[in-house]
Amino acid sequence: MTASTPLLVTFSLYLLVMIAIGFIAWRATKNFDDYILGGRSLGSYVTALSAGASDMSGWLLMGLPGALYIGGLSEAWIAFGLIAGAWCNWRYVAGPLRVYTERTRNALTLPDYFTHRFADHSRILRILSALVILVFFAIYAASGIVAGARLFESVFGLPYAQAIWYGAAATILYTLIGGFLAVSWTDTVQATLMIFALVLTPVVVVLSNGGLQPSLALIEQVDPAKLDWFKGGTLGFVGIVSLLAWGLGYFGQPHILARFMAADNLATIPKARRIGMTWMVLCLFGAIAVGFFGIAHYAAHPQDAAPVTANAERVFITLSQQLFNPWVAGVLLSAVLAAIMSTLSCQLLVCSSALTEDFYKGLVRKHASQRELVWVGRAMVLAVALVAIGIASDPESRVLGLVSYAWAGFGAAFGPVVVLSLFWKRMTRNGALAGMVVGALTVIAWKQVAVNQMGSALYEMVPGFIAATVAIVVASLLDRQPPSEVQATHEQVRLTLLENGY
Repeated sequence: MTASTPLLVTFSLYLLVMIAIGFIAWRATKNFDDYILGGRSLGSYVTALSAGASDMSGWLLMGLPGALYIGGLSEAWIAFGLIAGAWCNWRYVAGPLRVYTERTRNALTLPDYFTHRFADHSRILRILSALVILVFFAIYAASGIVAGARLFESVFGLPYAQAIWYGAAATILYTLIGGFLAVSWTDTVQATLMIFALVLTPVVVVLSNGGLQPSLALIEQVDPAKLDWFKGGTLGFVGIVSLLAWGLGYFGQPHILARFMAADNLATIPKARRIGMTWMVLCLFGAIAVGFFGIAHYAAHPQDAAPVTANAERVFITLSQQLFNPWVAGVLLSAVLAAIMSTLSCQLLVCSSALTEDFYKGLVRKHASQRELVWVGRAMVLAVALVAIGIASDPESRVLGLVSYAWAGFGAAFGPVVVLSLFWKRMTRNGALAGMVVGALTVIAWKQVAVNQMGSALYEMVPGFIAATVAIVVASLLDRQPPSEVQATHEQVRLTLLENGY
């Protein structure tokens, strides 16, 4: 039996379980509402873990540990920003969005919600928001495919061009077959695998170095700045703000917001928040510890460091292979696959929803049957996956870079629109349009000009989010008052939330 046999067996068993769940979900999927939102039937546990798993993609076990391995503790500020942003999203957005989407003609997608929230009979909001989803999710989904390719490339020695297809195939299959329920149920299994791997691995890494103090001493020998939260004073205010600003992105992520919309009722949200935040904190700090203490491990074992030196995003994969029995390593590396598949499946489904609900049904076939819409949705999953594979075909792609761009795009284009639409009655359709356009264009322009050409250290999320918020407020105040029925719905939602302790 070769060393790769246990990995092949565990990967195969894991993939078979995911596909089996897809077929079970297929039997429970009766109509298009079930296919893209699960009939709003998710309980607190599945809501929490599905939201967490759809959020924490391959970057959690590859991009984040890689960043800590290269930069040390100064890269950990991103975790504090994410935790604060996620908690605020659960506390202030989840409940109101769950109520509002149901009151606005049972909106199934974000574009659907925006259209009915602002009584946009021109459908321009639907088209624009669906386009934003397709553009940035194509990039985001590509990051998952890159992560999957890196995993199969590292574990089985496959060429990158071949590894892309192995990493994406099973995810495409169960998403295409089972839709939202398959994605949510598999997310729950995947989230459990991820937390197991991220609690166990850093403990074993520290013990392999002789304990906590010897590990810190080894890191100090490599570079004392890696122990400094401020990177020896070079990180600066702009750098810290940029890392913390990742938390702003939560308010605009369609794949996470869809989990809030799918909760079975408003009472589910507080319990789901407690479960989800506990899971998230443990996973984030586990990932940070893997990358950080990986510095010490490879300082003590430089002969084993070649794969990580070539690509720091492989640090979790390489440590799992080198420190664990091959069968245990197979389970741990299945967690990497789980992280990749959980987010990629959500992204494919949200894109499919936008193409099917907001373009096909909204503009082409208004009276399409439920069966027809389900099959169109499945075709769109496949189409979007092929586009993402094309974007990911560059072997020089890096997971964290792709994620950061897409995360900023959604955060700036949708975040301020979502938050203000839930809490500001005076917001208008033109304000929402202005926010989306200004937020998206600011992110793209800042990334291409200020960051790539001028070397700015400020994360494009910050100017994008600020500019979008200002645009919404100014455009809304210059516009006429929203229609009376829109204001009446807003008031009904407010009263419902007050009655339920929000």
